[in-house]
Amino acid sequence: MKKIFLVLIFGTIAAIAGYFIGKTAKQLGPVLTGYGAKCMCSSVFVGEREEASILENELGSFPLSLGTYSIDYQDSMAIGTVFGLAKAVAVYRDGLGCTLAREISPQEFRKKGRFKVPRPVVPDTLSWPLGTGMADTVFESIDYEVLRSAVNESFEEYDPEVKRNTRAVVVAYKGELIHEKYRKGFDQNSPQIGWSMTKSVTNAMIGNLSLQGKIDVFNRAPIDEWADPEDPRSAITVDQLLRMSSGLDWVEDYTTSSPATDMLYKSADMAKAAIGVPLKHKPDEVWYYSSGTTNILSYIVRKKLDAEYHLFPYENIFNKLRMRTVVIEPDVSGTYVGSSYMWASARDWARFGQLYLNDGLWYNERILPPGWVAYSVSPTAGAPMGEYGAQIWLNAGEPGNPSNRIYPDAPADLFMFDGFEGQRVFVIPSYELVIVRLGQNSSDAFDFNKFLKNILQAFKKDR
Repeated sequence: MKKIFLVLIFGTIAAIAGYFIGKTAKQLGPVLTGYGAKCMCSSVFVGEREEASILENELGSFPLSLGTYSIDYQDSMAIGTVFGLAKAVAVYRDGLGCTLAREISPQEFRKKGRFKVPRPVVPDTLSWPLGTGMADTVFESIDYEVLRSAVNESFEEYDPEVKRNTRAVVVAYKGELIHEKYRKGFDQNSPQIGWSMTKSVTNAMIGNLSLQGKIDVFNRAPIDEWADPEDPRSAITVDQLLRMSSGLDWVEDYTTSSPATDMLYKSADMAKAAIGVPLKHKPDEVWYYSSGTTNILSYIVRKKLDAEYHLFPYENIFNKLRMRTVVIEPDVSGTYVGSSYMWASARDWARFGQLYLNDGLWYNERILPPGWVAYSVSPTAGAPMGEYGAQIWLNAGEPGNPSNRIYPDAPADLFMFDGFEGQRVFVIPSYELVIVRLGQNSSDAFDFNKFLKNILQAFKKDR
């Protein structure tokens, strides 16, 4: 009798555990395997890295380590599963990087074709940013030893359990590349993912459309699904989407199944997923960080350009800046994932930062409208520490109390492109500086305030 009772107890426990595991696998499994397959695919085929390195670093921690990920080199794709379930496939295409094949088979997806990316000529006879060389200018105002020491320190590891994992640092001063350093396995040509730094690239796309007279950010967003005057979303402007004050009911949570994770790892059309959410607050009433609104902006860019869309950022922005390593990855629908999926070398990310330091002007050619950068770095009402503009993070500080800011040891005029796992491009107009730091670390593993403080010490002679 006791034996039968124990069998019943353990059977019940197993059934309950199976139910919850199954439910969790159904909800989170596609997110986990989708992330893993996409990460593996892009890191191998775009980032040109080895599988073993990706499994150890990006996919080596719990819960991602529960998954099984592999590369199919013959068909240029990556496969992810968890306990043999929730299979996800990310497919690589030349010029377009990797895309999760959601709601379509990999075979059918491949029929959508490839994309020949026009690449700029970047001669080695010219110094950065026009070429690949490093200028031989020696600035008397810089303490180069302090600068080297500060950059070297950012690569040091102090705790084996909490890796800082800096992969690249680039420092440009007065439009010249003055210092760079790379972790083993990465160099000046290595494309690295920007994650949410891509949002600032979406800002540039909207800005260039504005320069061409194709969009007015203060007009209502041209979204057909919101066009009915009875729909409260019809009042949302492009500006409010840029500033993440649209009021759309969004949850930016990556620890569970949420609109953000469902969009990135379950959706074939990410903009459509974001467009479909209801309004929670009146526009401009609440500031709330949302990758969904950025992908709506990416869709708006596509809608304005139609057939010219995929070439647009290359011909109008990247090639003019001589950014030759860029890959922006689309979703299944073909819309660039403007929230998250641009790859570029550290030098190219620095070129993009330099464009904003130059107020949108590149060697006498306007890429962004006059006043666009000032608009983009003006704090959004509702951001409690004055930390957000229009798809760009700020160090402005709390209104009325600017000393309470994200990086207290850096100037208040600093603004930045900010991405997951420690991707940063810092632009500091008062110092004429662009600083890039790329890596792969948890949010608390790398002290960016200390990093900036250490580097800025090298420029104190010029203050």
